[in-house]
Amino acid sequence: MYLNDSKIRNAKPSEKNQKLADGGSLYLLITPTGSKLWQMAYRFAGKQKTLYFGAYPTVGLKDARERREETKKLLANGIDPGVAKKQAKTAAIDEARSGNTFESIAKEWLDTYASKVRPVTVDALSGRLKNHILPVFGNKRVNEMMPSDILDIARTVEKQGKIPLAHQIVHLCGQVLRYAVITGKTPYNIAVNLTEALQAKKHTHHAAILDQKRIGSLLRDIDTAYAPFHVICFLKILPYVFTRQSELRLAKWEEFTTDLWTIPADRMKTNMAFAIPLSRQVKEQIEILETYSKGRSEFLFPNRTANTKAMGANTARNALDRMGYKDEMTLHGFRAIASTHLNEIGYRPDVIEACLAHKERNAVRAAYNRAEYMEERRKLMQDWADYLDKLKGTK
Repeated sequence: MYLNDSKIRNAKPSEKNQKLADGGSLYLLITPTGSKLWQMAYRFAGKQKTLYFGAYPTVGLKDARERREETKKLLANGIDPGVAKKQAKTAAIDEARSGNTFESIAKEWLDTYASKVRPVTVDALSGRLKNHILPVFGNKRVNEMMPSDILDIARTVEKQGKIPLAHQIVHLCGQVLRYAVITGKTPYNIAVNLTEALQAKKHTHHAAILDQKRIGSLLRDIDTAYAPFHVICFLKILPYVFTRQSELRLAKWEEFTTDLWTIPADRMKTNMAFAIPLSRQVKEQIEILETYSKGRSEFLFPNRTANTKAMGANTARNALDRMGYKDEMTLHGFRAIASTHLNEIGYRPDVIEACLAHKERNAVRAAYNRAEYMEERRKLMQDWADYLDKLKGTK
């Protein structure tokens, strides 16, 4: 006779275990303490076995019968239901544990953080994770990590003379672990104060050539450098627009009109779109560059192996180093050259600052200033281009 809820509810315990059968080897075991447990007897590989489905009323009669039918299907397919249950439990534990690995949390954090910073920053953080951190303890659960895990990586980098990178690695681990604490995946951020165990960072300025004759020599060397065409074009344009290297390196054709280049906000350090008046020399160089990349890539300076990507972050810098300017000149140094000489020439500091797109504390004031100074900036950019041409022609 089959069971029903009324019969199950009214069943009373006795001094010994009782079994109330429901058919198909499913039964309700009632213990002397009053517990009511669903069980199913089955045979597999010639052995008698028992499968536990849970306690009544947490697992109701309908649920118990459904589990009985699922068990019969497994047996019909030659699968031991008891082994399958253990495997499913192990898989569930592994899945839960994998959700708390440093790598999984880092990816979750980066997806969240990406909306708050520029894409170039996201690329830099991804690179540090991929190249330095994840290969070492990416699969480790955050609750099992020790401060020494992070310090070992940082000190390895530090011994290579890359002290700023060592600090960046510790800071990045701290950001990920702080997110893990906030989301309840770990109670502690073990990266706190770890930078105190590292060598202090030395604050250095970007190398820049400020002597007029040396600037002229540099510009002539760029014209005759042995490097890929698009790299030469990049190095020819950068001194004339003096943007941050990533702002030019990631430039897309859609950002340019006849006389203006508008850099979108997500690529600017200020998080504000920035329009740059184009001098005659820059426009001529862009027209030359069109024959190389326009129509086959959205980027002015595409990656040589993949047109869907921009030129690598270190490509132009490496070319400059090979020209013999390592430790003497950096890509960022072109901004220092422009700032120094434009001030010496006598341009108004506010206009120079607007051209350099330095971050203004008041965002509304910054936008207003750049718009207000546009005509002065247009003249400045042409005067600056003519000034560089003059230096380049000076032997």
